[in-house]
Amino acid sequence: MNFRGASRANASSGMGVADHSKNTFIELQRKKAHRYVIFKIEEKKMEVVVEKTGEPAESYEDFAASLPDNDCRYAVYDFDFVTSENCQKSKIFFIAWSPSTSRIRAKVLYATSKERFRRELNGIHYDIQATDPTEMDLEVIRDRAN
Repeated sequence: MNFRGASRANASSGMGVADHSKNTFIELQRKKAHRYVIFKIEEKKMEVVVEKTGEPAESYEDFAASLPDNDCRYAVYDFDFVTSENCQKSKIFFIAWSPSTSRIRAKVLYATSKERFRRELNGIHYDIQATDPTEMDLEVIRDRAN
């Protein structure tokens, strides 16, 4: 059998990745069309889909406020910064958001599907696993990028 696109699934998690999810990531990475992308698992379809994108002018605070307080998500954030040598740089962060108030089923589903989804996104510089906002605040991002 030949599986393509969204129907392709990982044997261990059974999770598919929508082509739109990969394409939206590429728009962020190559075209700078988005500041961030938030992905959610569509449980009925067992597929990772785009939930929200952020405009290039949106801030890190806008991004953090877009994550739900009591449910898991995957996200990518394009962090622009200036180095100590005064060079403009950009690093892409993959964030696995799994707040302690999430349902156990959601935590398990996101944890078991993470590596499979993460492998679909070529060009990620850093990974962050966060269970509360302090684990992914802007200072954490800045420290990792420098």
